[in-house]
Amino acid sequence: MFAKSLTVSALTAAVFAADEADRVTSIPDMAVFDTYPVYSGYLTVDADKQLHYMLVESQADPVNDPLIIWFNGGPGCSSMLGFAQEHGPYMMVSGTDFWQINPWSWNQNANMLYIESPAGVGYSTCDNLSTCNNYTDPGVAADNLAAVQSFYAKFPEFRANDLWVSGESYAGMYVPYLANEIYEYNLTGPTNPINMKGFMVGNGVTNYTYDCTPAYVDMGYWHSLYSTDLYDEIKANNCNFGLFASRDETCNNLLQQFNALVADVNVYDIFGVCWGLGPYPQMYESNVTRGYTSADYTPFLYENNGAPVNSSLPPCTFGTPIESYFNRADVRASMHIPTTVQEWKLCTTKINIEYQRDQGGSQWVYEKLAGIYRMLHYSGDTDGAVPTWGTQQWIATLGWDVVDSWQAYLVDGQVGGYWESYVGDFTFGTVHGAGHMAPQFKPPQTYYLIFNWLNGTL
Repeated sequence: MFAKSLTVSALTAAVFAADEADRVTSIPDMAVFDTYPVYSGYLTVDADKQLHYMLVESQADPVNDPLIIWFNGGPGCSSMLGFAQEHGPYMMVSGTDFWQINPWSWNQNANMLYIESPAGVGYSTCDNLSTCNNYTDPGVAADNLAAVQSFYAKFPEFRANDLWVSGESYAGMYVPYLANEIYEYNLTGPTNPINMKGFMVGNGVTNYTYDCTPAYVDMGYWHSLYSTDLYDEIKANNCNFGLFASRDETCNNLLQQFNALVADVNVYDIFGVCWGLGPYPQMYESNVTRGYTSADYTPFLYENNGAPVNSSLPPCTFGTPIESYFNRADVRASMHIPTTVQEWKLCTTKINIEYQRDQGGSQWVYEKLAGIYRMLHYSGDTDGAVPTWGTQQWIATLGWDVVDSWQAYLVDGQVGGYWESYVGDFTFGTVHGAGHMAPQFKPPQTYYLIFNWLNGTL
């Protein structure tokens, strides 16, 4: 197993002469950051757009450890979810409203850069709503490249570190598109090329023909979420449930039957808790009615040529205490968030309603960059939002030869998941028993997969 370094050295961390104006010395009720530097501030995209970032330097060797950028998806969801519940140094576990040390924080062996994208998400700001309500995948990639350049302007000492771009869910579009932007930028022969080594995507939407609803319908049957009779009807009618596919009334009715049967199942972890039901409430405050449906986190599951196909799923994802916390005045002040910045929301519909998704997905980027960058696509295998089965299907269409055949990796003597690699420096890995947010649901297993892959020790 990859050996986590728990060595913390304030002396080593102080080597970098970073932007001290953004330095975070403490965050109320979370931690005092006196053993490794933490920064929070803004990256300039253009005159209208400022993306909020958090940089958490490595606890081990910030000078030599890689820089990993992290994006959450939506589109419209904040990357602070990754910081707060997945791989930040402190986490708020679902069902609680307090912070605890995360023993599987990725900053134990990497410098973690969380970017809230696109502008208007989380603490990120946009002064021109007419431009920020018309996002496209290529446009967001261009903005994210500008943010990366802004980061290097603030922290030039990180230019030498290996860069890896990562994310999950709709970041299955953000991450490859940004990787392609960086590749094209480096081709121009800049004075300071970006030292990118590769990218990592977790449960990321990639190819709409196979991902999301088509895969969930198949997965749902093989996990006994609905009957054989309904499954046979779906197959007999050759129903195509792809996001941009057209379908007749019969198939729409069959999909509605499927949706009704899985309505109380947590689509992000089909064996997990559906927060907001019965004994697992969202911990609502008396004056707060926040709660999230799957349509808020992954709106691509609920649109077909712009028309919603289902909006009945319950708010299975835990989020109320996190929102309350990041909207506290003292917390915002500690992170240098101006009082003029909007209320922080885990996900905002202002982005996903207007966002123009590229129907071609992002598979073409993997094909274009094969052999140029190292690429990892990992998948929690209990996710119904972007199921492993759909990912395996689009990977099969690549037709790439296998280099390392399908095999298990063990964590503490138990199967943590499986992996295989292909020509073109592409690796596919699963995290067994993890849902959509694999680092949240199975922290040690995901940590093992990520860092052993990064270090070439799988």
